[in-house]
Formats: sequence, C-alpha cells, structure tokens
Amino acid sequence: MAEATPETLVVQYRAAEQLLAARDPRGAVKLLDSVLDAHPDHTAARLLRARAFFLGAQLRSAEREFLTVLEREPDNAYAHFALARTLQRSSRPDEARRHFRLAAALDPRPDFLEAAGFGP
Repeated sequence: MAEATPETLVVQYRAAEQLLAARDPRGAVKLLDSVLDAHPDHTAARLLRARAFFLGAQLRSAEREFLTVLEREPDNAYAHFALARTLQRSSRPDEARRHFRLAAALDPRPDFLEAAGFGP
C-alpha cells in the first residue's frame, strides 16, 4: 500500500467529518485510523474519532480517546464535556459531574453550564 500524502490525509479527515455528519460512525473511524497512524498527536482527528466512537455506542473507546486528548490539552472544555456525556451514558454520573463542571468552568457556554447544574 502506498504511503499516504498530506493531501490524502486531509481528504480522509474531511471525508470522516462528512461520514459522521451522515451518521456513519464506523466509516468515520476507519478513515481516521489511517490519519492517526500517520499523525498520532493530531488532536482534531482524535476528537473526531472519539465523537464517532460515542455516536457508535463504543463508549470505552470514546472515553479512551477523550482522555488522551485531555492528557495533551487539560483545558479543552469540549473534551471535558464530551467525556462527561460519555461517562453519563456509561452510568457513571459522579465521574461525569466532575467533567461537566470542568467544562463549564473552562468555557461558560449555556449548554455546559446547564449540564454542570449551574444554569437557571
């Protein structure tokens, strides 16, 4: 198999975004696997793959990806929020609450504040 070019990887990433928007999380994960093989530190690709895992109900994989992002970017409010949703869906409300609160503290968006219990 030929080595992927930077252009090919960009196309695969954009195609994965489209697949996720079309609710095809497995297809998105397949494309993102090759992007992350070439660039394991690509945070946007890792977040997109975590979202795909979440949408596909692969909650352990989603949790692992969100945690990887947070190891690199502990101030990523979206990653905290999405991890909290993942933990909530995994019936782990106490752990989820912590990440909802961190997300709201880092970015006081109305949806983050509401999820954290800080909203009206």
